[in-house]
Amino acid sequence: MELRFRGEMIYWRGPSPFTFVRVPEAESDDIAEIASMVTYGWGAIPVNARIGKTDFYTALFPKDGVYLLPVRVAVRRAEGVDVGDLVDVELEVGR
Repeated sequence: MELRFRGEMIYWRGPSPFTFVRVPEAESDDIAEIASMVTYGWGAIPVNARIGKTDFYTALFPKDGVYLLPVRVAVRRAEGVDVGDLVDVELEVGR
């Protein structure tokens, strides 16, 4: 499954502080439909992601009915983006 969307970079101060992009509800619903086939546990969904020209591999995490895409510091620096910025995201789910 391939998805594209625009989202805001947000900061979540959980056990491990991280920057995320919230996957919109419609796209999160699409992911939820195949989640049981692609998860590797704890609801985490493996994805190949792209922000700008930077590709990276990570896992989406479910939170409050949607999924969160973690964005590493290296990706943020490479693309010159930070908390509050809108970014265009491409996801290849389950790869």
